[in-house]
Amino acid sequence: EKPEFSNSYDVIFCGQEIGSGAQRCHDPELLEERCASLGVPTEPLQSYIESFRHGVPPHGGVGLGLERIVQLYLGLDNIRKASMFARDPTRLTP
Repeated sequence: EKPEFSNSYDVIFCGQEIGSGAQRCHDPELLEERCASLGVPTEPLQSYIESFRHGVPPHGGVGLGLERIVQLYLGLDNIRKASMFARDPTRLTP
């Protein structure tokens, strides 16, 4: 109803964001309108968009940052210490 807002949220633990989530858009017409307004072709998304025409209840999810949770729980000073295979511009493979 208010396009300037989204149904999304952040999960905060000890003052740090450890995850974020949102409600998925389940309105096929709105999906097609947004694709058109952003210049995204709908052909590759047709099976996805069509699936919502069969009736899908509102749903969503959350993505958690496990390394960040471990860092905060253990009181580590650097997130790299919580990651088995930390990546940066100089290390691209394990």
